[in-house]
Amino acid sequence: MAKRVVTFGEIMLRLQPDNNLRFVQVDHYEALFGGGEANVSVSLANYGLDSRYVTKLPAHEIGQAAVNQLRRYGVDTSFITRGGDRVGIYYNEKGASQRGSKCIYDRAHSAISEAKPEDFDWDAIFDGACWFHTTGITPAVSDNLAEIALIAAKKAKEKGLTVSCDLNYRGKLWSKEKAGKVMAELCQYVDVCIANEEDASDVFGIAASSTDVTTGKLNREGYIEVARKLTDRFGFQAVAITLRESISANDNNWSAMYYKDGQAYFSKKYALRIVDRVGGGDSFGGGLIYACVNDFEPQATIEFAVAASALKHTIEGDFNLVSVDEVNKLAGGDGSGRIQR
Repeated sequence: MAKRVVTFGEIMLRLQPDNNLRFVQVDHYEALFGGGEANVSVSLANYGLDSRYVTKLPAHEIGQAAVNQLRRYGVDTSFITRGGDRVGIYYNEKGASQRGSKCIYDRAHSAISEAKPEDFDWDAIFDGACWFHTTGITPAVSDNLAEIALIAAKKAKEKGLTVSCDLNYRGKLWSKEKAGKVMAELCQYVDVCIANEEDASDVFGIAASSTDVTTGKLNREGYIEVARKLTDRFGFQAVAITLRESISANDNNWSAMYYKDGQAYFSKKYALRIVDRVGGGDSFGGGLIYACVNDFEPQATIEFAVAASALKHTIEGDFNLVSVDEVNKLAGGDGSGRIQR
């Protein structure tokens, strides 16, 4: 029987201009679905795990379309609560060269943002599960969701699940001060913390020394210190930090660090030519969870997670539609991109 992982958060409708057109140029949008925890759930389903996604969606056709999209990839949607009026929307304008991508949220009063604690039976939801995952985006959406995310994390710990959280700070959703306060409480129940090169600084004021993310200058020792400080403060079992060196909107260097038991493990570095970077961190989280659930050694864990997310950058949409074999092939050193016959 496949190992069960539960994720919780908001899935949104993504509206995007074709190719690299700007918002002000278009007369139609491509419609997709995505969202931090939903993206992780799809990754895990593709890897063959029993992946259960929890959210609240309206009972109307747009809500059903989101459910159908998750089902298409094998995600268990049986504990999605139905109700409310809105599916959150985000508009995504893809950058190019020196012009960065742009994201505009339209998610106020979405069904999940107005959810109540009694909408979710966590005892039933966690039945048979070994892992629970959420992100810092979820409690940022509303005070209701912050309360529900905390209840879920507490219940997951009570039932013996491993709890992971991607800090995922979003400055358009809340202030650094509020994020620090809310996430500090949630992180008391977290075992595995996932972050990028800026999250720990934005949320907890723990910054890597001699590092400038805008120039792509990264200091390994600085990130080891960040992971050590996070572990000392919250007692995390492990900390994973993605390291993105932005050369342009199209070209990034991509690697990561995994810190466990006082030891830091760095992945190989990938030179990415980006098709779509949205969901890159979520695909890393999905790869990391898969590796941890299957008891990979630490170095193999970080190599699998980074290879998975490197592949995601080549795929349109939020979801990472790759197999375990494809990830293992890249992690094993075959990044040639040669045709498979």
